[in-house]
Amino acid sequence: MADYKQFTGVIPPVVVPLTADRQLDVVSLERSINRMIDAGVDGLFILGSSSEVVFSTDERRAQVIQNTVKFVDGRVPVLAGIIDTETERMIEHGKRAEQMGVDALVATCPFYALQGTDEIEWSFRCLHDALDLPIFAYDIPVCVHNKLNTDMLIRLGRDGVLAGVKDSSGDDIAFRYLVMGNEDAGHPMSILTGHEVVVDGAYLSGADGSVPGLANVEPYGYVRQWKAAQAGDWATVKAEQDRLARIMRITAVTKGVQGFGAGVGAFKTAMQLMGIFETNQMPRPVHSLKGDNVEAIRQVLVETGLLEA
Repeated sequence: MADYKQFTGVIPPVVVPLTADRQLDVVSLERSINRMIDAGVDGLFILGSSSEVVFSTDERRAQVIQNTVKFVDGRVPVLAGIIDTETERMIEHGKRAEQMGVDALVATCPFYALQGTDEIEWSFRCLHDALDLPIFAYDIPVCVHNKLNTDMLIRLGRDGVLAGVKDSSGDDIAFRYLVMGNEDAGHPMSILTGHEVVVDGAYLSGADGSVPGLANVEPYGYVRQWKAAQAGDWATVKAEQDRLARIMRITAVTKGVQGFGAGVGAFKTAMQLMGIFETNQMPRPVHSLKGDNVEAIRQVLVETGLLEA
């Protein structure tokens, strides 16, 4: 059974930079990875939503893994998404990722031929049987149309099938019960919140870490927040969260865009404005933010001290 403590703290889901012609921008990727590691993050999660996994060909997935593993060079654990429609495809992705040197795998439930809890549980058990690395369950019902059952997750953790859960469900009640159930079971899993704006509440409830996309833009605050939580300095935890929540407004000030284009699109635009990325290019068919939307994001960055006026 994997030691959950290997995968705790701040583990940003890496935003993937693209060139103007939508190729992987390797230079910007290295710059961003080094910046987050230098800030003190505890791991990196690639090929999740922020890494555009569902927009990526197998070749692009391989490029992201190979370059990330090379740039990280063992400094922090690398978790790689093996997300796909059904179990057999996830096993194939997992085997390739293992060969490329990642430290853990992250999988959703199957999401095309929709299934019930029994089949979802079997899918995770099949992944565990076929693959050698620790496996995290990715709970993101808005994309896969199933909320992972808390009792099932705890059972899979207790049986050594899952090393952890990355919770992006937005269901804070279920998250609290998951943390409590995991503790009652002897803490077999690392429970990570995918929230950007209520990480303080997750830490107070006992979360083992966070996977905030905003940490690509501002990793330092999330690292300070985690250290403060470890020290029991809850006033600092809240103060950092309030500041980060104001920065997160970059995803809410745009007009005429929604979903992925507004969320990851805002992260990319902020990172371009800050000189981390060369472009804010998005994968097809998502439009890149332009004009007034870029200026709205710039204004938030100025107001929060991340850019000079």
